[in-house]
Amino acid sequence: MTTLVKITLAIALILSIFVPFTAFLMGKKTKSRYKKTLAVNTFLFFGTLIIANILMYNGDVYAAETAASNASGIATGLGYIAAAMVTGLSCIGGGIAVASAASAALGAISEDSSLLGKSLIFVGLAEGVALYGLIISFMILGKLG
Repeated sequence: MTTLVKITLAIALILSIFVPFTAFLMGKKTKSRYKKTLAVNTFLFFGTLIIANILMYNGDVYAAETAASNASGIATGLGYIAAAMVTGLSCIGGGIAVASAASAALGAISEDSSLLGKSLIFVGLAEGVALYGLIISFMILGKLG
């Protein structure tokens, strides 16, 4: 696949993400409009992704040595994807946990200020989830490099 096709596909993927949401931001924000924008965004993104896969793998038959060299490349690529997913998902989970724990802690502290130490422990434990994910991603990256 030529470089021009790769650049075009990358631009199409980026546009399929941002164009529907910029159209959503311009008008009145309602729940049904948000759902419609999300559906259009999902359809455009995955549609572009399918077309990109079809264009990339258009029936070329690779030699045995090329397949062998690509096997290590695929393993490395999947390792990077795993590290990114570990970091991203653990940070999302930690953010959700901190949001609920911190709001409950603020409510408890406003009623009884002696609960500050106990409530900070729970908020810290929730932040630990994100840190553990980051440590695991560093371990994965250490195995790859």
